[in-house]
Amino acid sequence: MVLFFQDNKVLIEAITSEEKTLSIYNLIMDGGIGGQVIIALLFVLLTVALYIYFERFFAIKSAAKIDENFMNHIKEHVSNGRIAAADSLCKSKNTPTARLIKKGISRIGKPLDDINTAIETAGKLEVYQLEKNVSVLATIAGVAPMIGFLGTVIGMIIAIHEIANAGGQIDIKMLSDGLYTAMTTTVAGLIVGIIAYITYNHLVVRTDKVVYQMEAKSVEFLDLLNEPV
Repeated sequence: MVLFFQDNKVLIEAITSEEKTLSIYNLIMDGGIGGQVIIALLFVLLTVALYIYFERFFAIKSAAKIDENFMNHIKEHVSNGRIAAADSLCKSKNTPTARLIKKGISRIGKPLDDINTAIETAGKLEVYQLEKNVSVLATIAGVAPMIGFLGTVIGMIIAIHEIANAGGQIDIKMLSDGLYTAMTTTVAGLIVGIIAYITYNHLVVRTDKVVYQMEAKSVEFLDLLNEPV
């Protein structure tokens, strides 16, 4: 009875020693070279997505800052004929709205339609600068899950290949590399895609607010020029 108990104890310890701890590192390393390459590619995409997000976030945040009395000062200068002072004020404000107003001020004296066209053209350039590289986030949001699914296909091919070469004796350890590749790459692809999708939409919302601000101030400036003297 003692020997039987001791044998069971040794068996339990052996089973326990063979158990693997579940960690991200082990999942990646056990996924085979195919899974490791895809995980590395997804990591690069995640790095690019986060860099673009934070770079654009701070750029858009800076563009949205504007003095609440800015248009009041512009109105005062233009109404009193101090065009040079209004132009200098716009130069001192490094924001898209100030640059649009500066473009309009430089066209004062020309027909109102010409001023409006100049402001619209400048506005398109400002919007382009605000949206620079944001489309890359949308691309990553769509591509990352597809790359993850590619890893799933590769993992299943590896698993099927192992089954075919098993000669009717299927061992789960033989399938582990393929299954690890299939599961880890899918999860990684979805995580990167979700992060890129959320950050993209957040930047779009913040950009739209700045564009609305630019449009509102431009209309206010045109109304100022259209007021009777």
